[in-house]
Amino acid sequence: MAYTLARPARLSLDSFAAAAGLHPQLVRRLVALGLLDTDVDAAGRPWFAPRELATVARIRRLRSGLAINYAAVGVVLDLLTRIAQLEAALRAARRTTGLREPTWTSTD
Repeated sequence: MAYTLARPARLSLDSFAAAAGLHPQLVRRLVALGLLDTDVDAAGRPWFAPRELATVARIRRLRSGLAINYAAVGVVLDLLTRIAQLEAALRAARRTTGLREPTWTSTD
C-alpha cells in the first residue's frame, strides 16, 4: 500500500473537478469566466493549484448563500480580496504607529 506524503503541486482538470465535487465542464466554465486560475501546459491541458479548491468552496458559498450568478460572484470575490488587502494594510499601519484596535465596547 502506498501513501501520499504531500499534496500534489498541481491537479489535472479531472482530479481537480473530483476534489471540488464539480463536473469538469463547470470547472472549464469557471476558468473561462476568470473565477479560477489555471496553468496550461505545452499540450494545452489545464493544471490547477490545490489552493484553488478554497476558491471553489468560496464560490459555492456565495452562490448558495446569496443566490447570485457567476458574473456577480466574480465581482464579490474581487471586492472580498480588496477588503482583505485594506484590512491587512490597516493592521500593519496600526502596528507601526502603535494605535490599538477598536473594540465593540470602546467609547473612542
